[in-house]
Amino acid sequence: MAFRAHGGRGARMGELLANFHFTEPGWLWALLLCVPVAAWLLLFRRLTGGNDRIRDYADSHLLPHLLGRSMASPRTQWQRYVRWVGLWSLLVLAMAGPRWGFTDVQLFRPGTNLFVLMDISRSMLVADVRPTRLVRARQEIEDLLNQNRGIRVGLIGFASVAQVVSPVTEDMQGIQRMLSALDTRVVSLQGSRLLFALQRAEELIAGQPAESVNSLLIVTDGDFEEQDLERPLQALADAGVRVHILGVGTPEGDAVPGEGRMNPWIMNNAGQLVVSALNEPLLQTLAKAGNGLYQRADYREQDTDRILAEVKAQALPSAGRDEHTRVWDEHFYWLVALALLLLIPLFRRSLSGYRS
Repeated sequence: MAFRAHGGRGARMGELLANFHFTEPGWLWALLLCVPVAAWLLLFRRLTGGNDRIRDYADSHLLPHLLGRSMASPRTQWQRYVRWVGLWSLLVLAMAGPRWGFTDVQLFRPGTNLFVLMDISRSMLVADVRPTRLVRARQEIEDLLNQNRGIRVGLIGFASVAQVVSPVTEDMQGIQRMLSALDTRVVSLQGSRLLFALQRAEELIAGQPAESVNSLLIVTDGDFEEQDLERPLQALADAGVRVHILGVGTPEGDAVPGEGRMNPWIMNNAGQLVVSALNEPLLQTLAKAGNGLYQRADYREQDTDRILAEVKAQALPSAGRDEHTRVWDEHFYWLVALALLLLIPLFRRSLSGYRS
């Protein structure tokens, strides 16, 4: 809360009174309606008082229906008026919206998007991290989705070509369901071409509102076929799109598995096993070019936590803008509760009259 506890109860009460105000003070004019109602009650009693001869021609319980007015005594009518004034005043004050006390909430810029580019090339089947790089990459993305709050996520799978698996969405469970089916067999041609994935991401970014905050997360082992990848990442950073990289694998690497029993391992032209290692120096360079963060995937959640923190930090408003909004504590419901308590005896009276 925005109150300061020091200064004692008197200081806090003074601050409460200083912060007290109505959201819609125009409703307070409705309280003036009590004055003409009281004047009408006085005038009506004066015009109709003393005319009791009609009682000789009808039973007393029929007189209200014949005269169109209550035959209650003046004291009873004024008691009803006081009850009505209390009920009316409570409802009008509730509509005016009394509020005091507030909380300052830090603002985030709208439309915070994170586009995850997942490498599904054959090198991701290497088992230098157990069970494989691909499974570890899925686990890391699942951790990110489970920890995510308030960030919309899109998913792109890429190898020699890139496919949009999920457009940007707030449905984290839907992305998890599609993530489980993402495998190297999705693409027929193997290889790892990051440029195609970046192009797909740029197409998705172009469809977002202009005020959106966009970031990329590339989950890969860095075994790319292209050269000079720093330039497109630098262009994205210049456009305000930060590029973070999550490296999967080990610098020592392992042999790349083939297809089926006849070709259990991929061989080069010299008949040697093709070994794929985590290209950490390249990934660090690319993250720096993209003005982003590089993390090596591990079994802990600190890597995805840090990436999400960086994405959220980018979504904070600039220093020149107000970074907080004031959320006031509304207290109209207390007045509504009191008004309902005043109405309870009327309901009981109506029910008893119905039963009789």
